[in-house]
Amino acid sequence: MIETKEINLDGSKVLGIKIELPQAPLLLLVASRGYVMCSYLNADVAEKLGQAAALVAGVKTFDDVLNAKIVRATSKAKELGVREGMLGREALKLVC
Repeated sequence: MIETKEINLDGSKVLGIKIELPQAPLLLLVASRGYVMCSYLNADVAEKLGQAAALVAGVKTFDDVLNAKIVRATSKAKELGVREGMLGREALKLVC
């Protein structure tokens, strides 16, 4: 099953995408200038493509992504102020 949800983040809209997979869901929260993704997705590819992307791990819901700590960020995300250790919601605010 695929679920999409519009998330209001302090007045900015973020698109949540959740794909149910056998072991754990794939989660992605997309803002206008970048995104926060679960560890199913490849941060190295996002880096090569010049994307502003941040990675979180151990998440199962959209709220988990918002409240998880960033474990990796691409150089483009870092240019926008995203740092490892900040919460997913904080990172998304920077890329909205």
